[in-house]
Amino acid sequence: MTKQEIIIPGPVGALEAVVHLPAQPDYARFGVICHPHPLQDGTMNHKVVTTVVKAFIAHNIPCIRFNFRGVGNSAGSYGNVVGEVEDCMAIVAWVLQQWPQTQLYMAGFSFGAYVAAEVATKVPSHQLISIAPSVERMPYYALPKVTCPWLVIMGEQDEVVAPQAVFAWYDQLTANKTVVKFPDAGHFFHGKLPQLQQAIEQVCN
Repeated sequence: MTKQEIIIPGPVGALEAVVHLPAQPDYARFGVICHPHPLQDGTMNHKVVTTVVKAFIAHNIPCIRFNFRGVGNSAGSYGNVVGEVEDCMAIVAWVLQQWPQTQLYMAGFSFGAYVAAEVATKVPSHQLISIAPSVERMPYYALPKVTCPWLVIMGEQDEVVAPQAVFAWYDQLTANKTVVKFPDAGHFFHGKLPQLQQAIEQVCN
């Protein structure tokens, strides 16, 4: 795997990003990964984000992780979700400019799961991966319909996002959906990252 640190023009200035390329990249697919909450120390270097990278690379899928506005070396300040969705749209636009025919794998963790989901309603996506989606804090119930396959991964011992709220939301969701429940996992999947990677890999075949 090779790693390229790049700067991508965003709506309010530079967006810091890292592109990961497998040894023999297949540009027919490309992953975009969104990090947890910018105001709660969320960055593109979070271990759940890098676990998603590993899953994609294991299946020869190039991918990009990036810092939302105001995080790391990305310009600007917190955009109250709307700005972060705009940031992600700028990243997607960059990817599609490079590889117009690629199929997008949109992925996100916690706060980033919502950003990825909203973007998946705006641009054609091949797969959506939502890890510990914060359904009580984010406007999931108001999301337009997600038409691509949707994988939801949730720890049943999550101490940040209420698992039962997630499962109640999931049950009423009209989508091509799959849920993977981790009985012993908390919000950050401590000690469960290899299993988390395996769950993500199931939709990368």
